[in-house]
Amino acid sequence: MDPRIETVNRHAEVIKGRIQGRQPVLGIVLGSGLGKLAEQIQDPVVIPYKELPGFPVSTATGHKGNYIVGQLGGKTVIAMQGRIHYYEGYGMDKVVLPIRVMIAVGIKTLIVSNAAGGTNLSFHVGDLMVIKDHINLLPNPLIGPNWDEEGPRFPDMTRPYDPSLIRLAFSEARKMGISLQQGVYVGGTGPSYETPAEYKYFRSIGGDAVGMSTIPEVIVARHAGIPVFGMSVITNEAHDDYADDYVNDGEDVVVAANAAADKMSRLIVNMIEKMSL
Repeated sequence: MDPRIETVNRHAEVIKGRIQGRQPVLGIVLGSGLGKLAEQIQDPVVIPYKELPGFPVSTATGHKGNYIVGQLGGKTVIAMQGRIHYYEGYGMDKVVLPIRVMIAVGIKTLIVSNAAGGTNLSFHVGDLMVIKDHINLLPNPLIGPNWDEEGPRFPDMTRPYDPSLIRLAFSEARKMGISLQQGVYVGGTGPSYETPAEYKYFRSIGGDAVGMSTIPEVIVARHAGIPVFGMSVITNEAHDDYADDYVNDGEDVVVAANAAADKMSRLIVNMIEKMSL
């Protein structure tokens, strides 16, 4: 058997043993400062990444590093309370391992979230941006021998983010009186924040927000035929006209993400309630 499959299945079996017959139908990735949604999961089973032998451990600020399985919006979900980043020094196989494990556990849909800088000049701190497309500047996680059991060698990425889930998000947001932005997410390697010239470049090629994650997870999910919904919390205005003393600060990003987390959490719970899974 392909050793990649053996690794994924080994972790999936540990999780299945811990959750004793529950069947998660929805996977959720909670990014920087957005782990508060995990607090709403009812009857939770918490599985720290460090308890899975050989599993990568989150080191980024605001990422606790747990799988949480329980009930949310009337569905059984498995949430990642913190993700794995390429900039932490992990190979791309490790970055997407948690997603592959959730797929092996049996999820039917994936929700991804992140904190991002708003390169779109009309975006402001605290805005929620529905991701409609992306521009990938990270290594593609499908490079190497194809995982034929998961999907084709050349997976289609015409609609990386599911149009029906995007429509559902805007429908529920209107009912709740929540204003949403929509745009293209640019994913870079990090860990350094981008320069003003890079922000200007991203804007010029159609990027509305920029971050250091998410896209590899989406590629792996789409390769396996899993529909994806993505949302960014705009935590800083990524422009190219800063004052001379302006500094991007990682702690400020987490604070801004926390401030918007309640709004995002309420919207996602309402969406989950309406999903047919």
